[in-house]
Amino acid sequence: MGFYDDRILPRLIDVTCGASLIDPLRKRVTAGLHGDVVEIGFGSGLNVPFYPAAVEKISAVEPADIGWRLAGKRVAESAVPIERSGLDGQSLPFDDDTFDSALSTFTLCTIPDVMAALQEVRRVLKPGGTLHFVEHGIAPDPSVQRWQRRLEPIQKRVAGGCHLTRDTAQLVTDAGFELIEVDSFYQHGTPRPYGAATVGVGRTGS
Repeated sequence: MGFYDDRILPRLIDVTCGASLIDPLRKRVTAGLHGDVVEIGFGSGLNVPFYPAAVEKISAVEPADIGWRLAGKRVAESAVPIERSGLDGQSLPFDDDTFDSALSTFTLCTIPDVMAALQEVRRVLKPGGTLHFVEHGIAPDPSVQRWQRRLEPIQKRVAGGCHLTRDTAQLVTDAGFELIEVDSFYQHGTPRPYGAATVGVGRTGS
């Protein structure tokens, strides 16, 4: 990772993704998590206050040392044990069928090989395990999509490879998950090219 991606970007993400307008989405996407959970793109731990009581342990996958350090206070105050357990969502250091649930929030847009990451998540989930996700991606309206395609090259440069045009629900389905919940909408208070969001839950086969 370069200096910007490793030292500066995690701080920017901590501020922008820590905005209070995102809190309802975090509460919504973490609902139903239980047991042992792997969170890819843990960042600065912005989801920690929203983990439900049924979560027993979090294995945090986070490449940026600064991001993990920024998470220190949230991790220390968490009622749920949290351990930094991996650096790359595309290659998870866990055995098959390890976790009950997985969590991804505004992460799948940046992973270079997103299909590899999703297949890794499916591999480490137990049969019937669930992936909970909230991501921004391709908008439903062609006029907004055109703006997303114009803005995406700049977005990728300044936001750590973040894509604006990925179809998260389709990617999750293509990776072999059964979508049991999905809702796509424009996030309130965010410009539409950046605020086309999808919240959902995908389940592995039993």
